[in-house]
Amino acid sequence: MTRIAVVNPNTTASMTATIAEAARQAAAAGTQIHALTSSMGPVSIEGYYDEAFALPGLLREIAAAEREGAQAAVIACFDDTGLDAARTMACIPVIGICEAALMTAALIAKRFTVVTTMERSRVPIEELAHRYGMAGRARIRAANISVLSLDDPNSGARDRLRSEIARAVAEDNAEAIVLGCAGMADLARTLQHEFGMPVIDGVGAAVKQAEALVALGLSTSKRGAYASPVPKRYTGALSEFAPA
Repeated sequence: MTRIAVVNPNTTASMTATIAEAARQAAAAGTQIHALTSSMGPVSIEGYYDEAFALPGLLREIAAAEREGAQAAVIACFDDTGLDAARTMACIPVIGICEAALMTAALIAKRFTVVTTMERSRVPIEELAHRYGMAGRARIRAANISVLSLDDPNSGARDRLRSEIARAVAEDNAEAIVLGCAGMADLARTLQHEFGMPVIDGVGAAVKQAEALVALGLSTSKRGAYASPVPKRYTGALSEFAPA
């Protein structure tokens, strides 16, 4: 049985529940999903400032999951919050949902559009698209909705998301849509049916890629950029996941 830890780097448990359901729907019959909520940090992650405060809690959850037998970890935030730090710390493979979603979209479409939440979230995702070699293929749009509004059926957020997807189809000639927030994970199949085109949720894409790495016996390389950190002492919360 494959054990995958899916970590929500914010502290909102209802979002973790949405993420967990999407992960379990994507997982193979022999995969066990452990959905975890960070115990410290912001209630939502919308840009660089929130990312900084999310890191300690995220790393602590991944370290604990690895100690408890997780064979891979998924960071369920579309900013790929803390991805490089987590890969340096952990020996198991760690997958970011943005990277997983973009790589999946590239397999089925030449041009695709990522629809995310706020403008301050759009810019970091543009930078990630460039980093992952997708800048020429991916357009990034913001629906100008907050992450937490996706949980509120009376907020109108889901209608604004649909409107932005419609604009992506009409103006970008998008061949596929990538949902640019883990809080949208439960909408992928419905939107795919509504728009008659591929709609990719990064949580599901990351789970399938994690399964593949475990099945292939591949893990994070510890040469070069992701070499294990030099042992040192940390203080406060950091001591919980610091190298021995």
